[in-house]
Parts: sequence; structure tokens; C-alpha cells
Amino acid sequence: MNKLKIFMIGLMSIALLSLSSCKWKPSEEQVKQLEETKAAALSAEKTLAQKKAERQEWEKKVAAKKTELQKLQKDKESVQTFQQSGE
Repeated sequence: MNKLKIFMIGLMSIALLSLSSCKWKPSEEQVKQLEETKAAALSAEKTLAQKKAERQEWEKKVAAKKTELQKLQKDKESVQTFQQSGE
């Protein structure tokens, strides 16, 4: 994520310097390439955000399952203790 941000900042800086320069104007192809790169970066950031949200959901599910497992283990121990005391 940090590398992507640094890359985008650098790319935008270059683009701004290029666009503000009086001597050199970017060609249509360069502008198109910049827009494609920007779109790809935005898409990558969106995908990253989606994956982070998905990861949080899975972590919540895992935590819930661990809690359930602990409860079931305690119940199992209680049943075993009750069976042993009844014998």
C-alpha cells in the first residue's frame, strides 16, 4: 500500500510538473497512459480495501468459532465429569 501511494504521488508530481512546464507539453498518448495508470492505481486501491474488509469478516468468524469451540469443550468436560461421577 505504501509503495503504491509513493508511486502514485511520484507519478502525479511528474504529471503536474510536466503539465505546468511551458517548454514541454505531453502528447495525447502520454496523457492517455497517465489516465490508464491512474485508473489502474485506483482499481488496485479499491481491491485492497475490499480484501481488507473481507479479511476482517473472516477474522470475526474465526473469533466466533473459537469462542464456540471453547464453550463446547467446557460442555464436554462437564458431561465427562458427570459421567465419571455417575459410574
